[in-house]
Amino acid sequence: MSTLTPDLHPDLAQRAAHTLRGLAMDAVQAANSGHPGAPMGMAEMAAALWGHALRYDPADPEWFDRDRFVLSNGHASALLYGLLHLTGHGLTLDDLKAFRQWGAPTAGHPERGEAPGIETTTGPLGQGFANAVGMAMAERHLRERFGAELCDHRTWVFAGDGCLMEGVAAEAAALAGHLGLDRLVVLWDDNRITIDGSTDLTVSEDVGARFAAAGWRVLSCDGHDLGALGSAITAAQEGDGRPTLIGCRTVIGRFAPTRAGTSKAHGEPLGAAEIAGAKAAIGLDPAASFEVPPEVVAWFRRADAGRAAARAAWQARMDASPRGAELRALLRGDAAEAAWPAFPSPGKVATRKASQAALQAAAAAHPGLLGGSADLAGSNGSTLAGSPAWSKGSLLGRNVHFGVREHAMASICNGLALHGLRPYCATFLVFHDYMRPAVRLAALMHLPVIYIYTHDSVFVGEDGPTHQPIEHLMAMRGIPNLWVVRPADGDETVEAWKLAMARTDGPTALCLTRQDLPHLQRAAGEGAAALGRGAYVLVDVDDPQVVLIGTGSEVQLAVGAQARLAAQGVRARVVSMPCWEAFRAQPAAERDRVLPRGLPRVSVEAGITLGWQAIVGLDGASVGIDRFGASAPGPVVAEKLGLTESAVVDAALRVLSRG
Repeated sequence: MSTLTPDLHPDLAQRAAHTLRGLAMDAVQAANSGHPGAPMGMAEMAAALWGHALRYDPADPEWFDRDRFVLSNGHASALLYGLLHLTGHGLTLDDLKAFRQWGAPTAGHPERGEAPGIETTTGPLGQGFANAVGMAMAERHLRERFGAELCDHRTWVFAGDGCLMEGVAAEAAALAGHLGLDRLVVLWDDNRITIDGSTDLTVSEDVGARFAAAGWRVLSCDGHDLGALGSAITAAQEGDGRPTLIGCRTVIGRFAPTRAGTSKAHGEPLGAAEIAGAKAAIGLDPAASFEVPPEVVAWFRRADAGRAAARAAWQARMDASPRGAELRALLRGDAAEAAWPAFPSPGKVATRKASQAALQAAAAAHPGLLGGSADLAGSNGSTLAGSPAWSKGSLLGRNVHFGVREHAMASICNGLALHGLRPYCATFLVFHDYMRPAVRLAALMHLPVIYIYTHDSVFVGEDGPTHQPIEHLMAMRGIPNLWVVRPADGDETVEAWKLAMARTDGPTALCLTRQDLPHLQRAAGEGAAALGRGAYVLVDVDDPQVVLIGTGSEVQLAVGAQARLAAQGVRARVVSMPCWEAFRAQPAAERDRVLPRGLPRVSVEAGITLGWQAIVGLDGASVGIDRFGASAPGPVVAEKLGLTESAVVDAALRVLSRG
């Protein structure tokens, strides 16, 4: 258990805070870009936490049982970079001098993977807060599962006024309070300034009362008083069954002669004169830049021997525990051979139902796989059979009820993944819009989160246009490193799950039907396992004249159209293309084999046609839906909107007539 050391070293701690201020001012000034105000206001918060309470070992920044630190207000990145330099995490002064420059690990906002000690990519406000809730949930789950001797750490967060304004933070805070995540501590930089000015412009609520109502313990202190900060942190460590919010009243840009306490300190360099005045006020040399007193480095590093000893003791417990090897295997992502389901032929199954069966097989083989739905578990088929759901009393099971909180759900899953678990989350495809910012960050961080998106088209029917996804598939395909998979039958759905579980460098979205789909008959030599290549020949003919390309439920339209064309003497090949991204990753020869150059192409998909030009070319055609849907039985909606075999046949004849 991490605790404050008895000797607070107040003089050195204050000098450490001032050093952090100086480094932040200088880094922003050197870049002529950045945010100096928050680092200057939070410097004492940083010294109190990192200098005394935070459990870490700079010799092994990825040590599993370390405390997690999340800078949710990522615009204050210069503060984190200064900390990582002073604590020996590997950032050099040259790295700080290259702040915000090409190739430097000191990006404008913290980027996971760019430097040791950066636990998550932050910047979009509120996202880091929600990630931290996921980390705290993961710690609790693993502690209950493997014991406190192997998993016993805290999650600490710095968050600003903007973070707590964002809806995603409110969603995540509500779930954290409900679950009683008592090892989650948020230090709120209560400086009451945003870019446009005072928070009085937009906020009149009692933020502390809001958190208290959500089940949090709320403390407050002077954020510049090291003793008061130490007392508040100690109280948070003692715990009372609730997560803790510490409101730290601070002054943005503290010690800047004319900008302290104003929005002018927030998002632009202070300028040479302002920096010189601030440095003179805090005892730094106004003529020096990137000044690092050796006694400050020694103060931060004074406990390194104890930190290394704590890590070694944990390592010894891991080696001695019969559960240690099991925990290591889980964190590595080791898996047994899965007993994947099979689906009869002929037969019909909704791909959401096929996914539900595949999920059970995946979970039985992968001990780190867990997740849940945003209040749609039954509709999404996202519940793991035989496992309890997380509750305030226990997070031991593998089912998570996220509530109607799609955005926080996705952000929390990022935190679960960052902590070594393999999370999935589920909702209707149309509600991807609610969670898109967190999906984007999962792709940016290369996190292997799995999204189960059901009710994937206008075949939802009577629910109407509000619940019928139209632009969503293309919107998701526009996110780099997100693989979007739309299987066409039960067998492809199983292969989609195999593909998702095999990915370790990014997220995967499984887009699934509510309606039953027929089992597809495949061309000789092309089983459903070909889904892993992204696209494959489903129905072939000798010397094809045109290629019909379908995804998901529309593959059957392409198959039907192929038969109609054959009756007219037109030879058509049918290609199932469940995953553009996997197909693009194939060698050119494989892509040309499936989609021969020079053959006209027609696509069919229940969504907007924008984007298909990259596949079918300017001379091809696309059958889709370039308007919102309507409320009626699904087949009626599809027919009225032109999603029919006849439309595919007409499109094929049209492209052939062109030349």
